[in-house]
Amino acid sequence: MIRFYRMSNDRPNLVVIYTDDLGYGDLGCYGSDSILTPHLDALADSGIRFTNWYSNSPVCSPSRAALLTGRHPNRAGVPRILGGQRVTPGSRKQSTPGLPATEKTIATLLRPHGYRTAIFGKWHLGVGEAYRPNAHGFDEFFGFLAGCVDYYSHIFYHQLSRGIDAVHDLWHNEREVWRNGEYFTDLVTQKAVDFIERSNDAPFFLYVPYNAPHYPMHAPKSYLDRYPNLPPDRRIMAAMISAIDDGVGSIVKALKATGAYENTIIFFSSDNGPSRETRNWLDGNEDLYYGGSAGIFRGHKGSVYEGGIREPAILSFPGKIAEGQVRDDLGAMFDVPPTFLDFAGIDPPDGLELDGKSLVKTATQNVRSPHDQLFWEYGGGQLAIRRNNWKLVVNGRENGQAGPGDSPDPSAPKHLHLADLESDPGERENLAEQNPELVDRLMAELQSWADEMGAGN
Repeated sequence: MIRFYRMSNDRPNLVVIYTDDLGYGDLGCYGSDSILTPHLDALADSGIRFTNWYSNSPVCSPSRAALLTGRHPNRAGVPRILGGQRVTPGSRKQSTPGLPATEKTIATLLRPHGYRTAIFGKWHLGVGEAYRPNAHGFDEFFGFLAGCVDYYSHIFYHQLSRGIDAVHDLWHNEREVWRNGEYFTDLVTQKAVDFIERSNDAPFFLYVPYNAPHYPMHAPKSYLDRYPNLPPDRRIMAAMISAIDDGVGSIVKALKATGAYENTIIFFSSDNGPSRETRNWLDGNEDLYYGGSAGIFRGHKGSVYEGGIREPAILSFPGKIAEGQVRDDLGAMFDVPPTFLDFAGIDPPDGLELDGKSLVKTATQNVRSPHDQLFWEYGGGQLAIRRNNWKLVVNGRENGQAGPGDSPDPSAPKHLHLADLESDPGERENLAEQNPELVDRLMAELQSWADEMGAGN
């Protein structure tokens, strides 16, 4: 491994900015012709914009587990999206599971090396006390524990129809707090900036998981007014993303003002692709919300087609990573912890098995990615493998809310879709019948991986 740092006070600050349900085509630097993202565009210009970066899962919780542990969601114990009922003292409701206490997050690994650690935003890796951020290596937490909240009341009410009570879900560490009427995206930015301004000589790890643009679709009028000519669904999406973009600008500004910017690595991405879930919208359930864009890619949140898992991703480190790079190397969320540890000159503990790989040489020496293949699995029997430019999808569905004909009967023969992503990145043409030997080889690799991971069981 390359070692840039030895003394703890020379180690870089590490920042992860994570969004929720952001589409590949929803940023200016990724081709959006309608959403203005000048701060993210500038961040991309300052380092690397990846064009073949993936989430390790097409939904929230498993993606976050991989990002924080450097392990595949199945190995990290979070293969599925987690429930979100809050547990209160004396409540008869039982805690839903979360990220196991045995898993080592990047925050847990960094603290023994003098890092201050903080998370501001969405957790969604368990609501019980044993699963919360403070139990997983974070010195400070401000945000919510479940899957989503109202942006102004910070109440989780989206599962009332399933018999789950509406609950207030806003916390500072283990203490419930109230900030009624304050826009959550702005609160997250304020907390992140304050943390940076309170930084001292100790290096820090700052995790900023914005919940935007996840439903419910809320944005201040000042952001909506930036997009007077967009249709209503696209307008609210654009406004929510602009609030994130301004937040990124404020975080970078604070890093520069405190003199920390030149020694700070920033990684930006999203947990999964855009959603087609029924949302807090005014036009009923017949016309599902389509505000987010996966660009040219097929599929949405909940799908192992490209639209559900290929994400915008930016990596910046002034002076260490050359500016203006656009790289097509394969990368995934579980690569973030080993890459950060490598940049910081910290070896993983003996016995810790990471699935991700360090991309330091890729970022700094133009060395190709250590990955030539990646694997996925998700609900409905979906499995996928990408080897170089070939992508095989098994039982693929277009989105997480499967409709008639959207997913094959699990008891029926497996549906196979083979695409050459170099010539057909949108996975429109199925080449499986023309390439039976290749399909057999990829299926054998996929099955071996699925058996190892216990995936699809």
